[in-house]
Amino acid sequence: MANVKRVERPLSPHLQIYRIQVTSVSSILTRITGNALIVGVVLAVWWLLAAATSPDYFAVANAVATSWFGDLVFAGSAWAVWYHYLAGLRHLYYDAGHGLDVPTAEKLGWACIIGSVVLTALTILIV
Repeated sequence: MANVKRVERPLSPHLQIYRIQVTSVSSILTRITGNALIVGVVLAVWWLLAAATSPDYFAVANAVATSWFGDLVFAGSAWAVWYHYLAGLRHLYYDAGHGLDVPTAEKLGWACIIGSVVLTALTILIV
């Protein structure tokens, strides 16, 4: 048998030297916002079911939905919807074969993040 010489290689970049990239942040945010939307949907469905059940039960659900917690969940859900929408448009652009170079991908990642915050603020101000 041949004598195999093992080369000691690092496993991966350590967190202290790894530079966070916008493209990885936008990918992580897409997954987080998709799952976080479930919380807003559950709260809205609970509110609707409580409205169909009884006035007393609706009063409890309405108190939660209109509290600071409900406002936070629904504002976060609005941001998540806008972010998911913009990220979906970005992926359609990628699927067409455009924007796959690193500078353009970073600009599109920032556009999704900043655009979703601006659109959420406009949505909250208008509604």
